[in-house]
Amino acid sequence: MARLRLGPLLRYVDGASATVWVEADRPCTAEVRCADGAGGSARTFQIAGHHYALVPVTGLRPGTDTAYEVTLDDAPVWPLPDSRFPASTIRTPAGDGAGGPDGDAVRVTFGSCRWAAPPAGEHDPVGPDALDTLAARIAADPAAPRPDVLLLLGDQVYADEVSKPTRRWLAARRDLSEPPGDQVADYEEYTHLYYESWLDPEVRWLLSNVPSCMIFDDHDVIDDWNTSASWLAEMRATPWWCERILSGLMSYWVYQHLGNLPPAELARNELFAEVRATPDGTDALRAFAAAADADPRATRWSYRRDFGRVRLLMVDTRAARVLEEDKRAMLDPEEARWLREQALEGGCDHLLIGTSLPWLLPHLIHDAEGWNAALCRGERGARWARFGEDLRRRADLEHWAAFPSSFDALAAMIAEAGSGEDAPATVCVLSGDVHHAYVAEPTWPGGGAPDARVLQLTCSPVHNSIPASIRVGFRFGWSRVGRGLGRRFARHGRLPRPTLSWRRTGGPWFGNHLMTLTLRGRTADLQLDRAQRSRMGVTNMETVDSRSLTG
Repeated sequence: MARLRLGPLLRYVDGASATVWVEADRPCTAEVRCADGAGGSARTFQIAGHHYALVPVTGLRPGTDTAYEVTLDDAPVWPLPDSRFPASTIRTPAGDGAGGPDGDAVRVTFGSCRWAAPPAGEHDPVGPDALDTLAARIAADPAAPRPDVLLLLGDQVYADEVSKPTRRWLAARRDLSEPPGDQVADYEEYTHLYYESWLDPEVRWLLSNVPSCMIFDDHDVIDDWNTSASWLAEMRATPWWCERILSGLMSYWVYQHLGNLPPAELARNELFAEVRATPDGTDALRAFAAAADADPRATRWSYRRDFGRVRLLMVDTRAARVLEEDKRAMLDPEEARWLREQALEGGCDHLLIGTSLPWLLPHLIHDAEGWNAALCRGERGARWARFGEDLRRRADLEHWAAFPSSFDALAAMIAEAGSGEDAPATVCVLSGDVHHAYVAEPTWPGGGAPDARVLQLTCSPVHNSIPASIRVGFRFGWSRVGRGLGRRFARHGRLPRPTLSWRRTGGPWFGNHLMTLTLRGRTADLQLDRAQRSRMGVTNMETVDSRSLTG
């Protein structure tokens, strides 16, 4: 009898349909059965000895909350026997595709950077997991408002910072004295990371109830992934990198990317059709990953999702980079063209740009990254360029600010998308990565300010350590003194004045957080919740900031 290894994950939901992802332990037919007769089934496909299905669910009714179960070859496997959680449900939006069953609002919750468990050798207290805490809150009152979508903005797994249990599992499998040591090496080891992360009972139940959209960041593959051309050349010269990157991209496609796509796009996806049509799709997926690694134009990991009149553009800021120093760009030209076309299409009340890496950083860090980019491209000569490359890797200087032309292009695109009669009420850049939360707002001093309110909303981590040095550094980076120091870096790098300025209007906040946008018509409200543990050991979500973005 087939057993459920992982899932179910509720990925896509609209007013009449959904997709549910599962992994089984053998080939079988996975079926989703809903209480009102809706449902769907799919045969599993095989990758590297693992068996997956993405089940299309049809026949749902708009504005309903429908319990469902999962069967494998007609045998019930979900809900789990004796589960302490309420039944998993598919909550569909009202007729126009906006909001939950009441059709009143779209609630978008987001964050990034989640350790399933602290890495081996990590002794700092991590604190309660924000996803676990959110799950407990929803389970306690299933009828209460909950996110209509959960955006996970990178570092869903840590391939380069494994936990003690995972390190022991790796050591039983191979010699950790050989590279890559106690980092993951192949597809099987990547699957173990997803089991460790998504078999957490609270997270498993949460992901079975709340639709999710995901995008990778560096730790999903390795720290500093694609930071520069010389970094990539050094990695490709190692004997273990090829298997690492191919396995990382393959596992990302299976575990994260497939579920991001709406049913209509899945139906047109040639690779998805190919892996389902063959007894073993490993070779086809491996060839796809090799092509994606060799040329960022070979595939697009970025995608678009519409929630009524709320548009989400989730942007790949890792694999789509152009790394040559004289052409450095966060997005290759085709990716940048796609983003611009989607943003300027119009017809939305709120435009959300999901990018794992923040666009607007503390001023000192922004100027330091621009200065470093100037050094690396030879603005101050070869000796400074060598110093700049070393510093870039040590200090993780690789955000939008480290790609100055891309930073300016994004600013110009946002200003254009936010202007005119059909402009959205807000343009929000949603990010993570930097292990603290804040709100920043740009202004265009020379004119050309958009009609929409533009905000950088950063929320990180969901579950990770926050060293004291990071807290001090980011607070200083936002300070007046830090800003002055940053301008000195900029002058040394011969940088032009920025095309826009910005100020921090909220934070910095430290801890394990989730941010939620509540979008109702052309109004927008923001809430930041932190996972807290009381003296009695009870974990709950504490609201640390709440504000209107359009009032």
